[in-house]
This record gives sequence, structure tokens and C-alpha cells, in this order.
Amino acid sequence: MDVIRIIFAILLPPVGVFLQVGFGLHFWLNILLTLLGYIPGIIHAIWIIARR
Repeated sequence: MDVIRIIFAILLPPVGVFLQVGFGLHFWLNILLTLLGYIPGIIHAIWIIARR
């Protein structure tokens, strides 16, 4: 299942974070990071998925 989350994290970072933690603080933070720059959103999403 983590492979699917990582694929989503690369394509659409907020979706990967949502699949891991739901509508929490990390989800909204990831949306903000993705809007500010796509790469920070990807890094944050992969970090969240790998950490849990």
C-alpha cells in the first residue's frame, strides 16, 4: 500500500498525504506547500508517508 501512496505523492502530493493521515494538519500543510512549489509538496508528502 505504501507504493501506491508514494506514486500518488509524486503525481498529486495532497492525495498521498490524505491517504496516509486524512484531513489533518499535514494535509492542509501539504496543500500549501504544493501551491507554493510542487517540489516542496512532493518532499513533504514522501516524508509523511515514510515516517508513519
